[in-house]
Amino acid sequence: MASSAGVILDPERLIVALADLAGPAWRRDKARIVRAPGRVNLIGEHTDYNGGLVLPVAIGLETWIAFVPTDDRTVRLRTDGDGEPAVLDLDAIAPRRGSWIDYVAGTAWALGQASVPTRGLLGIVAADLPREAGLSSSASLELASAWALTADAPPPLSGLDLARACQKAENDYVGVQCGLMDQFAVACGQAGAAMLLDCRSLDYRPVPLPEDLAIVVCHSGSPRRLGASAYNARREMCEQSVAAVAAIRPEVRSLRDLVPDDLDWLADVVDEAHFRCCRHVITENARVEATVAALQDGDHDALGRAFAESHASLSDDYEVSSPELDLLVEIATRTPGVVAARMTGAGFGGCTVNLVRPDALDLLRHAVEREYRAATGIEPSVLVVNAVAGAGKVR
Repeated sequence: MASSAGVILDPERLIVALADLAGPAWRRDKARIVRAPGRVNLIGEHTDYNGGLVLPVAIGLETWIAFVPTDDRTVRLRTDGDGEPAVLDLDAIAPRRGSWIDYVAGTAWALGQASVPTRGLLGIVAADLPREAGLSSSASLELASAWALTADAPPPLSGLDLARACQKAENDYVGVQCGLMDQFAVACGQAGAAMLLDCRSLDYRPVPLPEDLAIVVCHSGSPRRLGASAYNARREMCEQSVAAVAAIRPEVRSLRDLVPDDLDWLADVVDEAHFRCCRHVITENARVEATVAALQDGDHDALGRAFAESHASLSDDYEVSSPELDLLVEIATRTPGVVAARMTGAGFGGCTVNLVRPDALDLLRHAVEREYRAATGIEPSVLVVNAVAGAGKVR
């Protein structure tokens, strides 16, 4: 898809562009626009596919699809800006092509697997959500596609079931063995709140965000380089560790079934590399619980400790940070008024997430833009984001 730089998600502009695309068959009363947010994860990284706890926020950087439903079974889409076109036959979904249309095709396939009726459409995909930044641009496109493919009605699935269908699209069609967190946050987000999800039981609840802290995303300008193979390799290491533990304790089915006290004997069961992966996941679950308590209590010191420990664990144990992410966290940590800072997303590039007092926003922005650029030669982006509702129609 086209870069999101400079994109303004304006409904009227997209309707005009859609009219040009539709040509003589255009009828404004048939036009629809659906939206799906991105997400930033406050804490709980690489825990979702281990049955653990996560605390994501749906954010107001989004993917929109402006479209008109058609009476055939063909999806015709082009991207905003560069006009990159793609065509999809809903009755003969081809194997993945290695491009952005795979997320639409995978979603259509997964909806079919769930017996959800779909229909053709003619449309334009636009986004102000940065790609390859670790902010779930793929899940955002999947959820926007799910709403567009069901046309005039919301998808006939609960938000959680719709998220699971889109996760299936990414796992079984696109080929990335992601957990449920991204699709869940994009589907089920609530304005003004983070969403605590237990990926084992699938219970979830909103956690109100404090009004005295802003969420700031610092984009390193370095694209996320954790490809499908590296991501899947880490997941495989976790699964191998569980298999080794289950040979001794059959009741253990995922790393979620282990607690920090188990680390004492776990080092004798798996090798050092596998142990460090396990240690990150097990301790990260505890940090999610500590963060929820700190948000509820307004304990800024506890928030800072949990974020710092999470980043160190991701960098040293799970080995998914990068020099650029480490530098952004270092700059933020020494900026007065920044309460908490850590990398977010799968890793190896992308973004950090920061909790910042409102009167320190300009101070952080200036520090990042000055110091990060001087050290790396890369232009960063500093984005203040708000917690928004999950995917739906643009009114």
